[in-house]
Amino acid sequence: MGERQGPLRVQVWRGDWLESEHLVLAVAADAEGRLVRTWGSPERVAYPRSSLKPLQAVPLVASGAAEAFGLEDAEIAVACGSHSAEAYHLATVRSLLVKAGLDESFLRCGAHRPIHQPSADALVRAGEAPRALHNNCSGKHAGMLALARHLGAPPETYLDRDHPAQRRIRATVAALAQVAEESVGVAVDGCSAPTFALPLAAAAGAFARLAAARTGLPGGDAAAARIARAMMAHPEWVGGSGRFDTVLMQALPGRLFCKGGAEGYFAVGVPAAGLGVVLKVLDGASRAANPAAMHVLGALGLLPDPLPAAPEAFAHPVERNVSGRVVGSIRIEAAGAESSCW
Repeated sequence: MGERQGPLRVQVWRGDWLESEHLVLAVAADAEGRLVRTWGSPERVAYPRSSLKPLQAVPLVASGAAEAFGLEDAEIAVACGSHSAEAYHLATVRSLLVKAGLDESFLRCGAHRPIHQPSADALVRAGEAPRALHNNCSGKHAGMLALARHLGAPPETYLDRDHPAQRRIRATVAALAQVAEESVGVAVDGCSAPTFALPLAAAAGAFARLAAARTGLPGGDAAAARIARAMMAHPEWVGGSGRFDTVLMQALPGRLFCKGGAEGYFAVGVPAAGLGVVLKVLDGASRAANPAAMHVLGALGLLPDPLPAAPEAFAHPVERNVSGRVVGSIRIEAAGAESSCW
């Protein structure tokens, strides 16, 4: 067992007074499942939400589907990502679908406005409504559809919990996390795909095995290596312009891959160290996740000194009002002794 500390406290200050505070749990583990460092309880169960996508993409590659359909690394990256619906994202998702003999009409993720504001504005100016293709999860869904096609399973029902593609994904996630498949909590994600609840320690171990390419699965090691390579080589397809996971990977090329998730989740894989890191903001506040992630990575010695300007802005964000005036800041309160409460 490595160093154990209490939860991080992400504090939101307005002027000279503390206005809000968010508790954050974090775990760093290696591919053997050894806990390198923890902040709060490593056994806390949480949904990784979209942070799970790199793990969910493993069967797409390990099954041979990616090779059979001739998928490029950018297409693998977008299948692991939560894209902003910029033009290049949409083109890549379409390409993935076409290679699998499908089109966007098969997507069952629902529609929402592009995350990328200029792209959302352009859609409005064109008088067009958002489509499923614009959903940030459409790349993941395109990957699931390609897996379904490769398995000879019906693409129309690819989101059903008992669909062969989803069974393969669930078994893979459980194996990577080294937990019994029947112990994995299953629910419905915001995009209607199945999502899985895992202890933080298990999730960190899963990302460590992905990073180290030590999965113990048929075809899994090569798949893990390709996913890590694709995400690090094409960080723009994992998120988009100005997005934290994209900016962090761009600033540290080839050193780590990472993926944010809803409700304050964040996950990182460090291939050279064979390390996995996950964190969860207990109240789900997304504004706390990025500075907490920067603090944890710094504490683990994974960030350069000095830090490049782009990720530095996420490490020490300021609060601005609608006029753009700085009115406060977000700070990390160093964790104290371990608390059994969290």
